[in-house]
Amino acid sequence: MELLGIGSRVKHPAFGDGVVVRLHVAAYEVCFTQFGLKMVGKEYAAWQIVEQVPAEEPVTFTEAEQSLMRILRTWSGFNLESVPLGDRWKGGKMVLQAEGVQSKEIPIETFFHKIVMMRDRLRVLEQGINAHKKLDDEDKVNLQQYITRCYGSMTTFNILFKNKEDYFVGESGKE
Repeated sequence: MELLGIGSRVKHPAFGDGVVVRLHVAAYEVCFTQFGLKMVGKEYAAWQIVEQVPAEEPVTFTEAEQSLMRILRTWSGFNLESVPLGDRWKGGKMVLQAEGVQSKEIPIETFFHKIVMMRDRLRVLEQGINAHKKLDDEDKVNLQQYITRCYGSMTTFNILFKNKEDYFVGESGKE
């Protein structure tokens, strides 16, 4: 059996769709859509290899991130587009400062990436709630309202986005 590389897509009979995210000596670390991270032995043969990435290719973090975004787009039906930072913030830094404590500087790009990840995770959570088979309609509506309030709490960060269509929108912005 040929060795799978990082980014290889698999379908496990028990865990479903997954992506190889790390190689270990005797096992693959696989992130499954429904079950999260699991270790699977390299000799395991009962799964289906959906897309194989050769193991000998070195993969940078950026390449792995791009591969994961492509996989998420393919399997979730969710559009994880690249969200641009406002031009005036590029190259900037965020400074956290408190009395008696050394200040902490964070590149705005790093902070912005975390905000966008939070927004995307809230969207995926919304999809999960809408598709959940055990929640009744009232529970779904209540959870959706809570997520909408979370979006409203995040509107402070809209100043960082380049495009208005990428903004967080709370209850007052809903149509």
